[in-house]
Amino acid sequence: MKRGKLIVYTGYSGVGKGTIMKKLLATDDSVRLSVSCTTRSPREGEVDGVHYYFISKEQFEEIIREDGFLEYATYCDNYYGTPAKAVDDMLEKGLNVFLEIEVQGGMQIMKKRPDCVSIFIVPPSLEELERRLRDRGTEDEETILKRLSAVEEEKNFVKYYTYTVLNDDVDRAAKEILEIIHNS
Repeated sequence: MKRGKLIVYTGYSGVGKGTIMKKLLATDDSVRLSVSCTTRSPREGEVDGVHYYFISKEQFEEIIREDGFLEYATYCDNYYGTPAKAVDDMLEKGLNVFLEIEVQGGMQIMKKRPDCVSIFIVPPSLEELERRLRDRGTEDEETILKRLSAVEEEKNFVKYYTYTVLNDDVDRAAKEILEIIHNS
């Protein structure tokens, strides 16, 4: 059986990564999304073990000590990390595994696993990105401003990704991503 591809899937907060991912998962049976661990609180509607594994800071730090993450990072005062064993098990089954992670984690994965496919999702404009963040209604003003200020730093990392995909239309962006993973 052919080993699956590891896909580093990054984009600014609010750019629509989750919406595109829903489309990819519904369209292609070979696509899987790695479930990351985080120390942040669940948002309304998020389910432990489906969207994230919501764990304590102490639990997270124990997994770090055991070298159990492919990558981990701190973002907006919370830990996020990708459990290594679960990802490797899926790749061995021939599945294409997406790691929906921020730039720090993306850079770690690209260094550790240079055979990965790296994709950065960008918005049509920063004004549109701010509108999307505000419209989803999941964060307070302070968090929205923190996420928008993170864009300034994250912009510097786009050049390290092999592919940049514009999310101006979810169906088009999903189709472009599927072409990338099946032709790379």
